[in-house]
Amino acid sequence: MADDEAKPLNYVSEIVLKKRKSNEDWANRRKEQLEQRVKKSKSDNFVIKKPEQFIREFRDKESDLIKMKYRGKRPIKSSAFPQSKLLFIIRIQGKNDMHPQTRKLLYSLRLRRMFTGVFVKANDRIMEILQKIEPYVTYGYPNLKSVNELIYKKGLAKINKQVFPLTDNNIIEQAMSEHGIICIEDIVKEIANVGPHFKEVCSFLCPFNLNKPEKALQGKKKAYKDGGDSGNREDQINELISKMN
Repeated sequence: MADDEAKPLNYVSEIVLKKRKSNEDWANRRKEQLEQRVKKSKSDNFVIKKPEQFIREFRDKESDLIKMKYRGKRPIKSSAFPQSKLLFIIRIQGKNDMHPQTRKLLYSLRLRRMFTGVFVKANDRIMEILQKIEPYVTYGYPNLKSVNELIYKKGLAKINKQVFPLTDNNIIEQAMSEHGIICIEDIVKEIANVGPHFKEVCSFLCPFNLNKPEKALQGKKKAYKDGGDSGNREDQINELISKMN
């Protein structure tokens, strides 16, 4: 009696095997990521908010919106208009109690985080925005020394969504040569003099990430002229820049 014939093995293509192995590797990586996330969440100290906290935060944000609208309706006095065409703005407050509309205005100036700063050209639109967000920023008239030190020490450029330090003039020349700007000295000159390509240079530069100043800021939203931190410091902004640079 003949032995039963051996059944042939099922054929699995190499492509299917590779895909299966790839899916297994991805599943293992995903599992590890989730486990790490769970561990991290357990290690973090979560604070469960009470309903009263949510109500208080909502009221604070609505109050911030009302105050912002009130500040926006105030006419800008001629004496409040900057003496210089060049302003340096520093964000000095976080997002606590901040209404989304206030945050939107800060983002329009590229001030997404505390202790970041930007150069802007003073005009009616900028002054209107500054008046609305005054409790969250301080600004003033940077001198040539401050402009020079900020760009040399903290200057970063964004090219094709990549950030580069301003240490190579070749990078500057490749990105800005069409505007006649080929080196870091040209950038300093264009910013300090609010030149014809000021807007392009500011877009080329990333917002400046500044250091937290020790004892220079009190955390008060009152105007600088009234003993607080916010608003126009005029030439005194240079002293704050030197402490944060």
